[in-house]
Parts: sequence; C-alpha cells; structure tokens
Amino acid sequence: MTDERKRTTVLGIAFLILLALSSVESTVFFRFLSDILSNKILAVGILFTHNILVVSLILLGMTFYVNLVQAGFFKREKHANIVLDHPRTFASVFTIMIVFLSILRGSSLLGGITVEALPLILLVSAPVGIVEGYGIYLTIEKTLSRAISMKHLAYIYSVFFIAAIMEVGFINLLVWVTAQ
Repeated sequence: MTDERKRTTVLGIAFLILLALSSVESTVFFRFLSDILSNKILAVGILFTHNILVVSLILLGMTFYVNLVQAGFFKREKHANIVLDHPRTFASVFTIMIVFLSILRGSSLLGGITVEALPLILLVSAPVGIVEGYGIYLTIEKTLSRAISMKHLAYIYSVFFIAAIMEVGFINLLVWVTAQ
C-alpha cells in the first residue's frame, strides 16, 4: 500500500470516527440548547464551537474525498474528477443543501415544522444562514480546489464566530419580541 493510499485510509477512518462522535455531540447540543441560550456569552462560545466542529467535519470529509480521487481509488469511474473539476458548482449546491437542512433541523426543535410557517422561518434564519453558508461554501470550495491554507481556515473560523454572535443576537431578539 502506497503512502498516499495509507493517508487516505487514515483520513477515512478518522472521518468515520469523528462522524459518529459528532452525532453524539449534536444530540447533546440540541438537548441542552434552551439551557445554553440563557447565558449569552456561553451561548456564543458553544454555538461557535458547534459550528467549528461541523465545518471541520465537512473539511475532513472533503479532504478525504479529494484524496480518494487523487489516490486513484476511482480509476475505472468515468466521472470521478467532476467534483474536483467544478469545485464552485459543487460547493454552491452542497452549501444550499446544508443550510436548508440546518434551518429545517433548527425549526423542528420548536415543536415541528408547518408549511405555512416555513417562509417566516426561512426569512428569520436568512441572515445567519447567509453568513454560515458563506463559511461552508469557502470551506468546500477551497478544499476541493486544493487551495486551503491556515490563513483561509482562520478566515473561515472568524466567519463562523460572527455567525455565532449573530445567531445569539437574533435568538434573543426573537425571545424579546415574543415576550412583548
């Protein structure tokens, strides 16, 4: 087994292990979300940490995919490089999917999703979704382009810090408005 194939295998195993751990983290996160949101500074820190874990998992998954393709695991596949040849398109589609599913997941915590309330939920979630979507897009696009650096990663993480501050602010604003 070549070094590149060993590295890809290790990345895949790490991805699977961290995917399982992220499932546990997500369950715990959403279980204690209302308690977390009662303290604004704690909420920003925990939401930031949660978002960083999610984007890091995306980064690891995309890196694993890039290494799979480059190591030749898909030599017989006709279109194995299509994602790597068009990183912006794939990053855009994947980002829209992740943001939409994230909004639906967050909305379901409020007791379910009604079709009538979905436009309002999307409107309220839009500012934070745009910022988080931008961070996800950058992560995927830079990883698939094989151009990610520590500078890019620091910038991406700062985008998610801003998103965490915005999210706590919007949640507190919604709580304040509904209490009036």
